[in-house]
Amino acid sequence: MTVESVSESAADSGSPLRTGWTTGACAAAAALAATEALSAGDFADAVEVVLPRGERARFAVAHTERGDGWRLAGVVKDAGDDPDVTHGALICARAEYVSRETETATAAAMVSLCEGRLLLTAGEGVGVVTCPGLPVAVGEPAINPGPRKLLAETLSGHLAALGRDKSLHVRISVPDGAALAKKTWNGRLGIEGGISILGTTGIVRPYSCAAWIASIHRGVDVARALGHSHVAGSTGSVSEAAVRKLYGLPETALLDMGDFAGGMLKYLRQHPIPRLTLAGGFAKLTKLGQGAGDLHSARSEVSLSWLSERARESGADDATAERVAGCRSAAEVLSLGIEGLASEVARHARAESLRRLRGAAVSVETVVVSRGGEVLGRADE
Repeated sequence: MTVESVSESAADSGSPLRTGWTTGACAAAAALAATEALSAGDFADAVEVVLPRGERARFAVAHTERGDGWRLAGVVKDAGDDPDVTHGALICARAEYVSRETETATAAAMVSLCEGRLLLTAGEGVGVVTCPGLPVAVGEPAINPGPRKLLAETLSGHLAALGRDKSLHVRISVPDGAALAKKTWNGRLGIEGGISILGTTGIVRPYSCAAWIASIHRGVDVARALGHSHVAGSTGSVSEAAVRKLYGLPETALLDMGDFAGGMLKYLRQHPIPRLTLAGGFAKLTKLGQGAGDLHSARSEVSLSWLSERARESGADDATAERVAGCRSAAEVLSLGIEGLASEVARHARAESLRRLRGAAVSVETVVVSRGGEVLGRADE
C-alpha cells in the first residue's frame, strides 16, 4: 500500500478525514535520507519507508545539510486532518559513521540498537527521559520502542553493510521541539528538553482517542514508579486547578484524563494507585454518573430526566424536579441552585467509578467543579 492508497482507503471507509504520519515514521524517513546521502553523496528528493503493518509511505525530503563525514535530512510532519501539535514540524536526522572505540563519547543520552551497529541520540528539540515508569529508560532519548524498531528496520540494509569496527550514529532533532513540548504531557511525565518520537503503526488516524488514552496510561505508570499514593484525573484545566488547590499534588500526580474517564479507570483497575480524586464539571460528571465512560459531547449526553431524579434524591420537591426535567441543558439545571444536587451527582459518579474499578485497591473521591473553579460538590468514603 502506498501513501496515496492509504488516503483512498480512509475515504472508502466513509471518512472524509485524511490520515497522516507519526513522528516515528518521519524520523525513520529522515534517517534513511541522511544515511543514503552518506553513501550516494547527494540527497534524494524523496524516500520510501515500509511501515510496521506493511504500508509503503513516501516522504519528500524538505531540508538538507552536509558536513565532513555527516549528512542531515529533514521531513515535514503531515498529521493529515488530526489536530496534532507536531503537524508541520520539521523532523530531522543527522547520520554519521563512528568508530566502535569512540562511540561511547558521542553523546550522554544514547541508546544502542542492533548489537551496537545503530546508535540513537536526542538532538535539539527531542526530549530526554528523567523519570521512571515510561517504556524508555531514564537518561535515554524519548524515542519510543516502536520508532526505535522502525528506525532499525528502515536502516537494516545500511547496518548490515557495516564493518565490525563501525556504527551508524543517528541524532534525531526537531528545531521547534522545545516549544511544542510545552503543549504536551512531556513536562509532567518527566521528559525534558523537547517532544517525544512516537507511533506504533506509523499512521496517524484523525481524531483518534488512542494517543490521549496512551498518555493517560503513561501518566499512571510514572506516578506508580515515583511512588505516588494519590493521583487526580481531571476533565480540564479548571478542575485540575481546583484539585491542586485542595491537595497541592505534584505535576507527576496529575492525569489529564479529558473525556476519557473510562479509559483512565480501566487502566487504574489493572495498575492501581491507592487514592484517586476524579474531578470535572457538572455536565461531565453527570454523564459519568449516568454510566458513560466517554464524556465527549459527541459520544454521550446529559439526561435531564436522570438529573430530575437526582434532584429528588437531594431533597427537592416535585415542582423543582419537574423544572429540572424541563431545562434545556445541564448549565440551566445548575443555575436553579438546587442545594445538594452537585454532591448527589458526585455520589453517582463515584459509584460508577467504583463499578468500573471492579474491586481494585483504589479509594475514589469525586469532585464537581464550576466553570469558575469553585468546588460545588464532593463524594468520598
